[in-house]
Amino acid sequence: MRLLIWHVDAFTAEPTERGRSKLADAAPAAVHVEDGLVVFAACEKADEAEPDAVAERAAAAIVEVAKQLGARAVVLHSFAHLFVELSAPAAAKGILDATQARLEALGYSVGQSAFGWFNRLELRAKGHPLSRVARQV
Repeated sequence: MRLLIWHVDAFTAEPTERGRSKLADAAPAAVHVEDGLVVFAACEKADEAEPDAVAERAAAAIVEVAKQLGARAVVLHSFAHLFVELSAPAAAKGILDATQARLEALGYSVGQSAFGWFNRLELRAKGHPLSRVARQV
């Protein structure tokens, strides 16, 4: 799984059109966060072998960055554009859901952008040395 973590002043993802995937949220909703982290996440084919372990590593990587920045709010955004061999959509959705559950169990406020949809994005990123961090877990 590849993660691109942005520290943002504000982020909004508004679903606009269903994508080509056979798996998509049935009732997509907009998601918004202020002063938090946006995690662009791409699940890889290799992640399908151990989805729980991948979700655990992803949550740990996000928590590490969140602690450094004092962030308590997170948005997970499925992002199939990180140039990887992608996992099946169902596997990706399962890993994202498991990552969200782990973060919420640790007290973070977590949302997900609409899965399987194209989204209009508004992003106002902070501009400091840790405002953009990449991880592979």
